[in-house]
Amino acid sequence: MRNVIIATSTRVHEITRRIAVLAVCLMFFTVMLQIIARYIFSSPPIWTEDVARYAMVWTGLLGATLSFKTRTDAVLMQSVFPKRPHGLAFLAEAIQSAAVLIFVLPVVYFCFIGLRGGFAKGYLARQSGLTADTLGIPMVWISISVPLAMIIILVHLAARWAGDAEDTLPETNLD
Repeated sequence: MRNVIIATSTRVHEITRRIAVLAVCLMFFTVMLQIIARYIFSSPPIWTEDVARYAMVWTGLLGATLSFKTRTDAVLMQSVFPKRPHGLAFLAEAIQSAAVLIFVLPVVYFCFIGLRGGFAKGYLARQSGLTADTLGIPMVWISISVPLAMIIILVHLAARWAGDAEDTLPETNLD
């Protein structure tokens, strides 16, 4: 079971990395199109700013999952406290896991369930009734990035608990 959890986390990491790279490329190209159209043709498309913004949201949230998996995220209190003795590593991991759970679990919960209960009042349900003005797509397609990123972080946390070491991640090529 441990190997399945770690393999799932690694595969999700590879897929997430590809999507994040695509989102960065999309953001770059739409910004460049906006700049060229504005300053050369004096007629920028109205949709490029929103596409770039939404690609940035996806990039940021997926990037957070990538850094969490590779442990290149900001380590809690590392700059304040000296190196911990090897015997306290388990305690430090437990505190870090608790901090992640305290943040991530309520976010996931309230993405689906409202303050007074019920799926109709959750964040995603509220967003499904809104439409992006310039793109004409439901805002839920942008908003789904929040619970998706949090769930991916939970998968990576489970892999850490299963013994996924930070220095054993395989190098992935995007070719």
